[in-house]
Amino acid sequence: MFEERSHRQLFLGAPPSVTSFIAAVMEPLLTVLCYLAVSSVFDEPVERPALTLCMLVLVLSFPGVNRFKDRSLNAAIDILSAWIALLGILVLCGYATDSLKFFEWRVLAWWAGLTPVVQWIAVRAGKEMLRRLALRPEYRRPAVVVGAGPLGAKVLESLKARSSFGQDFVGFFEDRSPDRLHPDAREHVKGRFEDLAEWVRRHGVRDVYITLPLTSQPRIVNLLASLQDTTASVYYAPDVFGVSVIQGRLQDMAGVPVVSLLESPFTGTNDLVKRFSDIVLASLILLLISPVMAALAIGVKLSSPGPVIFRQKRNGLDGEEIEVYKFRSMTTQDNGAVVKQATRGDARITPFGAFIRKTSLDELPQLINVLQGRMSIVGPRPHAVAHNEQYRKMIQAYMVRHKVRPGITGWAQVNGFRGETDTLDKMAARVEYDLEYLRNWSIGLDLMIIVRTVRLVLFDRNAY
Repeated sequence: MFEERSHRQLFLGAPPSVTSFIAAVMEPLLTVLCYLAVSSVFDEPVERPALTLCMLVLVLSFPGVNRFKDRSLNAAIDILSAWIALLGILVLCGYATDSLKFFEWRVLAWWAGLTPVVQWIAVRAGKEMLRRLALRPEYRRPAVVVGAGPLGAKVLESLKARSSFGQDFVGFFEDRSPDRLHPDAREHVKGRFEDLAEWVRRHGVRDVYITLPLTSQPRIVNLLASLQDTTASVYYAPDVFGVSVIQGRLQDMAGVPVVSLLESPFTGTNDLVKRFSDIVLASLILLLISPVMAALAIGVKLSSPGPVIFRQKRNGLDGEEIEVYKFRSMTTQDNGAVVKQATRGDARITPFGAFIRKTSLDELPQLINVLQGRMSIVGPRPHAVAHNEQYRKMIQAYMVRHKVRPGITGWAQVNGFRGETDTLDKMAARVEYDLEYLRNWSIGLDLMIIVRTVRLVLFDRNAY
């Protein structure tokens, strides 16, 4: 009945687990229920403004995050961080619409303090319930690993970490001699590949993880054929640990399974969310600081002869060359094939320029670059074109950081790599933080970086 279709989708996205579904619904509902409960305690009527707030909270907080398997402290930190970010958005919306006056401050204060506590208690209760269920024999899932190499050892560690939630590691299957196996795997070998299917049937194994390299394709095919005579679920773990994976995903391309290893996090709706947040934040900040910008422009003009705005060539999204704006802080500027980084006590820096560099006020014109679409509020800092040509040959995966728009601030800058990078090790560390940002991007991470940046601007001494 499927022959007439142009292609058959071989790989489907994994459906959310029951716990993920519960978490997705639980967090928004608890937030709203806490507000309604506090309103009831203070005898506050739930009228149109309150209903609007509840609807907005449901939209902004759905889906909730599955934290049932997190450590209690990690879960508490994540819940509090997400709640503070949500409250910040709600306060901005209330201020912009002049609707804060419709709410009783006692209700809002108790709601703000009670909600994260209730959410954390719910996570703890759910975690304890999952552990008790996992202790029941019918919920245990015995698992074996095929391949006792380094990747197999990584899968072993993962299975051990999931033991309290029902996963039981049973052993390895391997054809190689013991001296060629990973040290952590040698004592756990149960048999050879030819013994696998019968052993799985006899011992009721429910999960099989194949960790063989792609060069062992004939063996993998034979193993899959033999395991089809069992009821075990079979998983293949590709060995991608030798490369720096950025936003790895499994995709279906007209019936052909494709694994993305290096991809921008800003694809599809993520790109829309990122761009929308950039436009809104940049517009609000420019509106609020326009008097400051005017004063800084006058200060630059009076400090030394030359233009107020300095335009420097940078590499932007996909390595395209862009112009980045800054308030001029030096008497002379490099923008050629060789660019000398500013150093402590640099004679080229004017007294007023030293002030705006120390406080990062010289970067404010880049908000215009954000509105132009050349930059983002948060992202890898753009380096001079000359520096990119220098370091791309010296640091592996250096150019991967250009898979996103450069940012006014970034993950590297809030982790101590702001200012001069006078050694190769410092630049390599900055690039590694940039790649970590690409791997783990979220709106919450962007907000955290912005908050930490404000703190650094006030107290950091590494920029000059």
